[in-house]
Amino acid sequence: MADDQPFPPGARRAVRPTAVIDCPACGELAGRGYPTCLVCAELVDQFWTLDWRPLVEVSGIPELELAELVLLEDVGKLPWTCTDVAMTLLRCQTCGAELGTGDLPCMRCRVADENRWAWDHMGYPERMTGNEHAMRVARMVLRAPHRQRETIVQGWRLTMPFLLLGELPTTSQAQRIRAHVLAERYDELVRARSLTDLAGLPSVPWRREA
Repeated sequence: MADDQPFPPGARRAVRPTAVIDCPACGELAGRGYPTCLVCAELVDQFWTLDWRPLVEVSGIPELELAELVLLEDVGKLPWTCTDVAMTLLRCQTCGAELGTGDLPCMRCRVADENRWAWDHMGYPERMTGNEHAMRVARMVLRAPHRQRETIVQGWRLTMPFLLLGELPTTSQAQRIRAHVLAERYDELVRARSLTDLAGLPSVPWRREA
């Protein structure tokens, strides 16, 4: 079931879009409506499912049973995308939520979510790029927004369309985007159609209530 090479890369089978477009379903930049918008969900999840489907075909095992087996594999035996899909398919036996996305008090979800990141710690940067790690984090945050502060969710939602292109904010860009989100300028940020524009929103003085 496992790939011959250690830490086989993930999310590299899908064709990257060459430019951001407006989603015909939700009107946001494509990918930003993930996961509630079906079109955005398909656009994002193809990077994961195109790794998962060959595994299903080769194994000949029902998907739910396969998902259980995937989570028992040693870290680095399969692409990280397959771990994510397996967790998406399975329900937490404690809280009933998608595994790893339950409310914070659920210890089983907490442990499952923490375990998933072992791949990144061991495989980066030789087997995983910064963009791929960011895509993984963005998908997880947007699938479980209740587990994060709203400003963090907004930041990843804003950058997801550009991550799909293969881009990655620089440290400086990420800091500026976060500052603008904290300044409650989300409505202005959503109009940006590039990472440069997103991070280049003009600064405004902080105002205090009289």
